Amino acid sequence: MPEPKNPNTPRDEGALSGAGAGGAMDLAVSEGTSLEKPPGHEQRGGDKARSLWSDAWHDLRRNPVFIVSGLIIAFLVFISLWPSVIASGDPLACNLADAQKGSEPGHPFGFNGQGCDVYTRTVYGARASVTVGVCATLGVALLGSLLGGLAGFFGGWFDSLLSRITDVFFAIPVVLGGLVYLSVVKGTTVWPVVTFIVLLGWPQIARIARGSVITAKQNDYVQAARALGAGNSRMLLRHITPNAIAPVIVVATIALGTYIALEATLSYLGVGLRPPTVSWGIDISSASAYVRNAPHMLLWPAGALAITVLAFIMLGDAVRDALDPKLR
Repeated sequence: MPEPKNPNTPRDEGALSGAGAGGAMDLAVSEGTSLEKPPGHEQRGGDKARSLWSDAWHDLRRNPVFIVSGLIIAFLVFISLWPSVIASGDPLACNLADAQKGSEPGHPFGFNGQGCDVYTRTVYGARASVTVGVCATLGVALLGSLLGGLAGFFGGWFDSLLSRITDVFFAIPVVLGGLVYLSVVKGTTVWPVVTFIVLLGWPQIARIARGSVITAKQNDYVQAARALGAGNSRMLLRHITPNAIAPVIVVATIALGTYIALEATLSYLGVGLRPPTVSWGIDISSASAYVRNAPHMLLWPAGALAITVLAFIMLGDAVRDALDPKLR
């Protein structure tokens, strides 16, 4: 005879007690189904994982500082390669009858002390400054990364020797070293200045690369590659360099603007670039004697130099913010 049902028993409890194992399994399945992600949820945050470089590029494209500085630098590179597109005159063509004249039709920046068109010389002066900055940065980055990376990876006596050598180079004042070096190695091209900057600039990059490699080689994936029998060259090229190069890129990008300012300083002091090379530093030096009577001679090349240096520093800051996970 069936047992009478207690009217005080809750409906749910009775359902669970009567369901048995099959009812409990059905309930678990229904709960699991209710916890499933709704359609389209997996695309909400991006289903595909991005690498450090793609993630950095994703952030850079949305950074207004990077966009503005990138446009300025692209314009500077363009006028460095093809200055005649926006300046049809000859930067070396001068007329003493026009010396120190102000702005007039066809010559918006006026004339310098020799009667040369300031606008044309300002446009053509970008070539020397950008060439020095880019070539010096590439040389410093390659030499410093090579020496610092090898010292950080192998260590030992080579690391100790490199540390002492970098201490010696850091003790040399940059401007004083440039005065001494460029007084001995003279030339009318940009290469003596580039060589000097590389000789005195590599220790900074070497220290950055050394510390980055030391940090990267302690990671688990490098230790696993070593345990699997990977050689030194394979670990350096495949595992360490891609993960240690980001700080070098950031420092080199910021230093590029500093090297342009250093070239202008040495040219202003008379030991950097020399005529007939057209340079902002040379024009600033020649205009300093006429700053009271003709300030436009100093204003335009100095403004172009300041905007160029600021653009590269802003670009370096944007790259640093994108590549440094700690700043996210």
